[in-house]
Amino acid sequence: MEFVYLDRRIAVCVKPAGVLSTDEPGGMPGLVRLALGEPEGCVRTVHRLDRPVGGLMVLARSRRAASELSRQIRQGQFHKEYLAVVHGRPEPERGRMEDYLVRDSRSHRTVIAAGPGPDARPAALNYEMLSAAGELSLVRIELLTGRTHQIRCQFADRGMPLFGDGKYGLPGDGYDIALWSHKLRFIHPESGEEMTFIQLPPDIYPFSLFNTGKTVDE
Repeated sequence: MEFVYLDRRIAVCVKPAGVLSTDEPGGMPGLVRLALGEPEGCVRTVHRLDRPVGGLMVLARSRRAASELSRQIRQGQFHKEYLAVVHGRPEPERGRMEDYLVRDSRSHRTVIAAGPGPDARPAALNYEMLSAAGELSLVRIELLTGRTHQIRCQFADRGMPLFGDGKYGLPGDGYDIALWSHKLRFIHPESGEEMTFIQLPPDIYPFSLFNTGKTVDE
């Protein structure tokens, strides 16, 4: 388990792709307890990454910390940015996606709804294309709402499926999903200090097609 920051109230970790975010066997809370040597320790998930998605996660180490971080998420004070490699190029290269999303429990997929409805929830994100390599683009995404599979669904619906996403895009890319939790910004639940954490994706394909560090810094 790679810890980026650790104190008695929170643990900021790098979640490996393929690991569950939730507190079940093999999930992040259990792995954090194991790494800390605290098998009965309080470690709570406050936000989730899809199983095939890697990158930064913050976990709460007390009930009060979990409650405060959850409040920040509900009130839009918890900021999340991702890096993604998508097929195609967004037009325009910078903008916002806004949709109503519906979760299909039978197919375990999220779909775009025609408009507001009893099961449709608003979803919004900001995006910016950072670089292109052939038919692929590196995109930075600021997630404004946290719907299940939101990024994957919204980009695929516009003809830009994420690389490696067989559920919403093109099967056979040979990568879990080229989506990485790149940046977190929130208020520390005890000290009140604003905290920002940044983590670049591993230098593996398809992120290796881009000079990710230089591109993101620019």
